[in-house]
Amino acid sequence: MSLDNDPYKNDPYKDIRPYNDDEIPAALERLINDEDFINAIIKYRFSHKPAWFKKLISPLIKVYLKLKWSKLKTVEDIQHEVEHFMDSTLDKTTNGVTFSGLDKLDHEQAYLFVSNHRDIAMDPALVNWGLYNNGHKTVRIAIGDNLLRMPCATEMMKLNKSFIVKRSIKAPREMMKALGLLSSYIKHSLDNNHSIWIAQREGRAKDGNDMTEPAILKMFHVEGRRQKISFPDYIKSLKIVPVSISYENDPCDLDKAKELYEIEVNGKYEKTEFEDIASIVKGIIGEKGRVHVSFGDVISDDFETPEALAQEIDRQIHSLYRLYPVNLLAAGKQSDAITDEVEAHFATKLKALPEGAQKKLVEMYANPVRNQQE
Repeated sequence: MSLDNDPYKNDPYKDIRPYNDDEIPAALERLINDEDFINAIIKYRFSHKPAWFKKLISPLIKVYLKLKWSKLKTVEDIQHEVEHFMDSTLDKTTNGVTFSGLDKLDHEQAYLFVSNHRDIAMDPALVNWGLYNNGHKTVRIAIGDNLLRMPCATEMMKLNKSFIVKRSIKAPREMMKALGLLSSYIKHSLDNNHSIWIAQREGRAKDGNDMTEPAILKMFHVEGRRQKISFPDYIKSLKIVPVSISYENDPCDLDKAKELYEIEVNGKYEKTEFEDIASIVKGIIGEKGRVHVSFGDVISDDFETPEALAQEIDRQIHSLYRLYPVNLLAAGKQSDAITDEVEAHFATKLKALPEGAQKKLVEMYANPVRNQQE
C-alpha cells in the first residue's frame, strides 16, 4: 500500500498502537510468511525431530496456519482465539485460577489497570482472561520495545491489542516526545472506552518486591500537563485500578534467582539475545500451581504527587496479594498450611541453585509476606 492510499497516514499513534480490524488479515499473512516465526514454532514443537523433518514440516505449517487463521478478520476474532488458547494453557499449567474484585467493575467503563509484574506474557493474559470471562472488554496491553527485536514478535503483540512503550530511546528530546505520545495514547484509549493494562514498574519484580515506579505515574500526567490539568484531577479521570497477581509457583523463579545473584556478585547481568523470548515461553508452558488475580478499588482520592499515588497503588497491591504456603515457609512463618510436600518441593528448588542464589529464591517468595505485614 502506498503512503497516499494509507488511511492511517495521519494517525499520530500508528507506530505504537495495536492493529485495527481492517489491518488484521494483512498482519496474519505477514506472520505466516515470516521464516523466524515458522522456525520458532518448529523449534518449540518439534525440537527433537531431525533436520530433514523440520525442513519438510515448514511449508505444511504455513498451509495449516493459513487455513486455521482464514476465519480471523477482526480484533475480536483474535481475542476469541487467544481466550481458547488460555483455556487450554491454564488447564494444563495451573491448579486453578481465581479472581476477586471483578464484581466492583462497571462493564461500560474503561479503566487503567496498574498491575504488579511477575511474568512477561501471563500477567496481562490473566487479567484479560478474567475480564473476558466476566463480560468485560479485554485491555490494550503496554509492552516494552525491548521484547520486540524480531518483526514477528511485533506482529504478534500488535495483533493481540498490545501497544509499544519505546524504552530503547536514549536521546532526551526523543524520549520526551515518545513519553508524550504514550501518555496521549493512553488517555485517547480510555476516552474511547478501551481499558489499558500496564505494569507498575519497568521490567518484572524478579525479587518478588512489588513496588510502583513514580516515573510511570509521571508519564501518565504528561498529557494532563499539556492540557493544563492538575495531577490529582487528571489521575482521577484515568480511573486507575491496582491489580495484584499471585502465582503459587513462578516457572521462571530459578532463572530470576541466578540473575539476581550474578548482579550481586558481578554488578551486572548480560542477557542472551533471545532470553526474554525464552522467559515468555517458560512462563506460558511452566507449572504455576494456584493463581489468583485480585482487582482493587478505583483510585478516586486526591493524590498531589506521583510518589503519594505510588504508595496507594502499592498499599492495594500488597494487601490484595494472595499468600500461599510457600510464601509463609520462605518468610519463616508457622502455619498448618505448610505441609511436608510444600517443604520438600521448596527444598528441591533450593538444591537446584548455587548456595548464594538460594537466598535470592527465599527472598523472592518471602517479600510478599513482608510487604503485606508492613
